[in-house]
Amino acid sequence: MGETARRLSGTVALVTGATSGIGEATALALAAEGAAVAVVGRRRDRLDRLADRIQRDGGDATLVRQADITDEDQARDAVEQTVSELGRLDTVVNNAGLMLLGPAEEAKLDEWQRMVEVNLLGLMYTSHAAIPHLLRAATDGDRRVADLVNVGSTLGRRTKSGRAVYSATKFGVGAFSEGLRQELTARHVRVSVIEPGSTVTELRTHNRPEIQRELDAKAIERLEARDIAESIGFIVTRPRHVSICELMIRPTDQL
Repeated sequence: MGETARRLSGTVALVTGATSGIGEATALALAAEGAAVAVVGRRRDRLDRLADRIQRDGGDATLVRQADITDEDQARDAVEQTVSELGRLDTVVNNAGLMLLGPAEEAKLDEWQRMVEVNLLGLMYTSHAAIPHLLRAATDGDRRVADLVNVGSTLGRRTKSGRAVYSATKFGVGAFSEGLRQELTARHVRVSVIEPGSTVTELRTHNRPEIQRELDAKAIERLEARDIAESIGFIVTRPRHVSICELMIRPTDQL
């Protein structure tokens, strides 16, 4: 991407769940647009490889922060370190997520708890820590706008059998995002929720074998992580007066 196309030059972005899939692809996309990117996740080796790749591709400064965002202190520290080392915070992409599917009567309650902690509470902790910095960026930066993008799911719009708790967390992401948008939009912090359909990422591989077989049996051409990353890049590079509040993306083959 040429210098003339680097629409996020001089900005700083933080991406959670950056060790694979949508998070990794989004970090690469934002870096290609000129943002300095803080990559946050639990697997340090993967974060280091991602940072190396960004810098090999000509990206600006990259901060690696190993953190578990379900721990409020770790989520807040990741945000504060980003601002301390990179100087500001213009864009946050709350991508970290967990999808553990199956019938409710057979469910392990610790799986439900983990999904609530990662998909909803971790996102909330990171957002809460980031809001003051995003508000500051919206007033003192050249772009005079900042972005908080929350990754939801099509299952946050319409649930299905065996998806009750995962859907509940993603419905929650949608509600939280819209409420927060109404609080912040007048101060030019744009809050967006992007809702992917079936996508080829690690998220699908964390399920029990019988559930995994069910998922794999659906022979459709799924979205790629880069498809979602490109859409996030579109959201955060709009002019100041344009806010993409909700964006749902499905594979063409998916009903």
